[in-house]
Formats: sequence, C-alpha cells, structure tokens
Amino acid sequence: MRFATYAHQHRTRVAVVEADGTLFPLPGATSLTDLVRSGGGLPALLDAGAAALDVPPGPHVSRVRLLPPLQPSSVRDFVAFEEHVEGVRRSVDGVSGVPEQWYAAPTFYFTNPHAIYGPGDDIPMPPGSTALDYELEVAAVIGREGSDLTPGQARDHIIGYTVFNDWSARDLQSAEMKVGLGPCKGKDTATTLGPYLVTADELEPYRAPDGFLRLALTAEVNGETVGKDLLSNMSWTFEEMVAYASRGTRVVPGDVLGSGTCGHGGCLAELWGLRGEQTPPPLGPGDSVTLTVEGIGTISNTVVAGAAPVALPTGRRRSRERP
Repeated sequence: MRFATYAHQHRTRVAVVEADGTLFPLPGATSLTDLVRSGGGLPALLDAGAAALDVPPGPHVSRVRLLPPLQPSSVRDFVAFEEHVEGVRRSVDGVSGVPEQWYAAPTFYFTNPHAIYGPGDDIPMPPGSTALDYELEVAAVIGREGSDLTPGQARDHIIGYTVFNDWSARDLQSAEMKVGLGPCKGKDTATTLGPYLVTADELEPYRAPDGFLRLALTAEVNGETVGKDLLSNMSWTFEEMVAYASRGTRVVPGDVLGSGTCGHGGCLAELWGLRGEQTPPPLGPGDSVTLTVEGIGTISNTVVAGAAPVALPTGRRRSRERP
C-alpha cells in the first residue's frame, strides 16, 4: 500500500493512495507518524489501510496538499554509493578515490529531524550559503523497535520506504568539515520526504537475487535530467544498514534511514568533482528540483530566498588560565 499525509479543507488526514490517485482516508486518523510509532509494524499498518478501503473515497491526490508522510523520530543518513563518494570527495575535499575505511562499514551521520519538508514545499536557502545542492536518496522507515539486529531480522523492522532529498549547503559543509566534525549546518536547513510511505511488501517485486532493491532513480533540475542511477548500486542493503544502526543501541518506530546519495548525477557536487568546475551551477532561488524513484513516486521543490545569518563573533583565543 501507499500512504499519504495531506491537508485538505483545513484538516490533516492520512489516506491510502490508489493507483489512479484516489485517496481513501483512514477513519479517525490524522497522523501517520502515530500509526507508525504504535509499534505494530507492517501488519498493523496494512490492517489500518484495509479498513480505509471499506469507506467512501476521498478527494483525488491532485486536489490536496501533500505533507511529509511522517515526522521522523530520528534521521540517520548513510553514504552507501561508491560512485557518489568518489565524486563528492574530489569536489568538497579536493582528493581522489574512496577511502579504504569506507568499505569497512556503512557509515552514517545524524541529521535534523525538525527540518522536514514535503513534496511541493518551497525550500529556503540556508543562511549564509551560496552553493545549495540536492541529493537523491531513498529512505527506509522503521516500524518496530529492535537492538543488535541481524540483517535477516532487520527486514521485519522496515515498515516502508519514501523518497529522500538531503538538501546540502556545499560551501558550509566544506568549511565545517575542516574542523573534523560535520556536516553540521551544511545539512541542517531542510530534508524533503515523500510523496508517500510505500509499504515494504509493495517493493518486494523489485528485489534482485542479491537482496538489493532494483529501482530506477532520476534527478531533474529546472526540467532537465541531470542524474540517473539504480538503487541496486548501493554497497549495502537497507537490512544491513538497519542492522549496523541498531548495533549497541536501538532503532525505534519512526526512525528514518537514508540510503545516501546515488551516483551518476545524484547530486551536483559529484558532477563538479568529475568535471572540475561547477557545471551545472549551484542551486539558488527560483531553481526547481524533481526527484523520481521507481515504485515510490516523485517529489518536486522550488528553492526560495532564506533568512540572513545572524551575526556571531569568531571564537575567542583564551589564556587557558587555571584556578
């Protein structure tokens, strides 16, 4: 099933989305986040969706405002595409190749769960940035709590998938990561999720014999295709990434785990690294980005002007006096 969260006639609703775009609202449900966090996992969500199909249909999806499918408990963003690492490393850090340590484990960082945007929302420029970039990803959503999971166990903890755009201020990212932390403010302003939460069972027909989901990925900027890849070019499966995320801790319902950016134009920075110049140029106000994932859907956003940065002093060089 495909689930949408949407606003219509001043109300927020949750609905099953049929293939023709007809919405079937879930009786009494106003938050897909709450349904996911109930901890019942995929069976409970499918039962709730089945109940919606027994009531009269609601509006067509074209007549509502789609919201982010859910508000994540946390957002881990992995970096699972070798081609992306190679291109962006050359662009951001000025070095070639993929670090050998990258192959040792599916690395991730935590990004901001309080800056979630939906399909169609305007995306503000991060304060102080003049080099905004998109990042085409797919995200898995956790539906059951678990700790120290094996990849086999992890599959039962994934409730569904959604499209994920990790908006990135490349100039802020490059400056901050020189300190040895990051990406910090380079990733802090916006993440787009949507258009739907597609339940895990819906994507099983796309699963290849090696366990990877073979989904076509496409990125467009201002109507021009700039990137194409396959999700199956990931170096780890989602189940392996969930297992790693749960190691020594826990994953909980509502956690979102991004695949990391795909290769072959999954972001502008990769192309800049390959070409040695900023072509296409960084995103700015007025630019639109459309990301499509086979089997899940399409999200489109337009960049708008953001707030000016509030002035702060530089760090003080202290005497290091002791009492």
